[in-house]
Amino acid sequence: MKALLSRLLGRFPRLKSQLRQLRNQLGAAASVSTEYVEIDRSRREDESRRLADSWKQDELPQRQRALADLQLQKYRNGAKIDVYDTFIEAIDAAQGLPAGASLLEIGCSSGYYSEVLEIAGKDMIYTGCDYSDAFIALGRSIYPDLRLDVEDATRLSYADETFDVVVSGCCLLHIPDYRTAIAETARVARSHVVFHRTPVVYGQDTRYYRKKAYGVETIEIHLSETEFMELLAEHGLSLIKTITLSDTPDPQNPSIGGATRTYLCRKIA
Repeated sequence: MKALLSRLLGRFPRLKSQLRQLRNQLGAAASVSTEYVEIDRSRREDESRRLADSWKQDELPQRQRALADLQLQKYRNGAKIDVYDTFIEAIDAAQGLPAGASLLEIGCSSGYYSEVLEIAGKDMIYTGCDYSDAFIALGRSIYPDLRLDVEDATRLSYADETFDVVVSGCCLLHIPDYRTAIAETARVARSHVVFHRTPVVYGQDTRYYRKKAYGVETIEIHLSETEFMELLAEHGLSLIKTITLSDTPDPQNPSIGGATRTYLCRKIA
């Protein structure tokens, strides 16, 4: 039966290509994050080093892009996409931005949030950076007119206060040296910082997990929200809006739990 179907599809290459694309898209959507295993405190440093370059693997950009393209198409057609809506809500709440404000997205992947801004009618000058050459190469092929840079979030090459808004784009959770990444994010921002889609825990210490993202083993860090707030204050960031995408308290103790949030901060002197 499989051989017969293959022969039939061979007579219709366009249909075969469309079915393959659909299969890849559905596969990406179904397997973003799987197989979570918490990392013991004694193993965190070793596992962080071992998995440091996970997101640089060449197969990841196309897998992630398949899901992004599905979401972008729906968003253009007026659908509500929670991660896009919360991002735009945070941008809207950043008061006092100049016309044509500059925005840097750290951990931009292929730069698809530039389309989110465009669809939402935000007139901003977008720059993206990511530590993966493969992601940036894909982004440059899709958006040849955008500035997309290969950068390490813990050692950004940009000068102090280069961008009106700096977005940490759902990457802090993959950076073991997140303290330095937060400091660098604040350093290159002129007025506002957005930490988008940040997983946190409350009533407990920071937790580390090993997981598979699009089938590739990587690390995921759920920051203690208390520690995170302290780091924001330490680097001159005043929290002005918190948007919760999900919140899962412990059924036995609601003061303990985990959440995914987007945080908008204003940079203060």
